[in-house]
Amino acid sequence: MTIPLILLIGLPGSGKSTFARAVATDFPDTQIVSTDAIRADLYGNAAIQGSWLHVWKHAEVRLCRAVESIRRGHCPGAIYDATNVVRRHRRDAIACARACGFTRITGVFLDLPLPMCLQHNDRRDRVVPTEVMLGMDRKLRAAPPSHSDGLDALLHYQRRASADIARRDQSDIRTSDRDRLCYPCAE
Repeated sequence: MTIPLILLIGLPGSGKSTFARAVATDFPDTQIVSTDAIRADLYGNAAIQGSWLHVWKHAEVRLCRAVESIRRGHCPGAIYDATNVVRRHRRDAIACARACGFTRITGVFLDLPLPMCLQHNDRRDRVVPTEVMLGMDRKLRAAPPSHSDGLDALLHYQRRASADIARRDQSDIRTSDRDRLCYPCAE
């Protein structure tokens, strides 16, 4: 049995959570493990960063629970919704996912231009400071996602600057890459 995980990668404002919700709409009961949702559960507000170790421990538990849910046939797969812009953090997340029992990990890199991410960020309730966004972008460009991170597959979407085109791209991603995302998937 294949136990699939989609690992999202991208700056704040790149569309990761929107993408996760769209996949979950196409594949009902998909488990979304979101660090923002964990922060909201732990601290009452996703904007409160809190202790990364505390958030990560809860993410680990939720990833392992998702594997059990997939094995029982209750859901088709899971999505890890976090920025994953630092290579070491990506590799740690992938190692954790493998230890939990995920057998196919597909990285989805939502590579939206930095100015567009900054624009989206400014419209959010939870605004990430510009200097933090710039630092995250530098880290991501210095060590972009690759198969060497431990991924089984990597889908790289370089979205365009027009919001209308970006929305259309989002829809095209969901329909054209359904099979490559391995949902639902069984051996």
